[in-house]
Amino acid sequence: MSVPVLELQDVFKAYPGSPPVVVLNGASLSVDSGESLAIVGPSGSGKSTILNLIGALDLPDHGTVRLSGQNLTKLSSAELAVVRNRDIGFVFQSHHLLPQCTVLENVLVPTLAFNRTVPASAVIRANSLLKRVGLAARANQLPGRLSGGERQRCAVVRALINQPKLLLADEPTGALDRANAEAVGQLLVELNREESVTLLLVTHSRELAALMKRSVEVRDGKLLAADRVNPYGT
Repeated sequence: MSVPVLELQDVFKAYPGSPPVVVLNGASLSVDSGESLAIVGPSGSGKSTILNLIGALDLPDHGTVRLSGQNLTKLSSAELAVVRNRDIGFVFQSHHLLPQCTVLENVLVPTLAFNRTVPASAVIRANSLLKRVGLAARANQLPGRLSGGERQRCAVVRALINQPKLLLADEPTGALDRANAEAVGQLLVELNREESVTLLLVTHSRELAALMKRSVEVRDGKLLAADRVNPYGT
């Protein structure tokens, strides 16, 4: 029996207050390798909190988060940093590209976390991915010379450079116009298949959620199967 690439088991998370603000209350989720999943729900329901826990950016108060069978709640800060760099790719609503670096240099930044120099294999992969997303001619340009859609495509390539197990996207099309949003959404679906990477995204877009194989809704601190049409889309 294969081990799910991701498992959340009875996860609880609250933030300080009087009384404490309970965001997750026994949330559980299992995701198979290569799957695509949309996490939907109203603002403030806990979607981003879940993504932070899955991405090893935060830890639950109770419960477990496992990546390929490894319990992230038992790892040290240094070990979690390695997991974030090597096993998880992040795409945010804002591209967060370094303005002083070229497109190619931005893509290669994650490869320097545990290396003094960029491996030659990483440069080859970066150029291949940039060509795949239509940015080969832009490799030596600064982000300021790119359109919004091009910047987000660069951010997607950067997230994939270390061949992660998980690609996490938080409202990846939220800052784009309709045409670019559709293009980036379709690109994520295609790369999910081509790179054999598990894709999890948080979105308010019913169109983007519908492209995923499965959707779950954050409701009352739990993760429940959602309708194929996202009721919280805009």
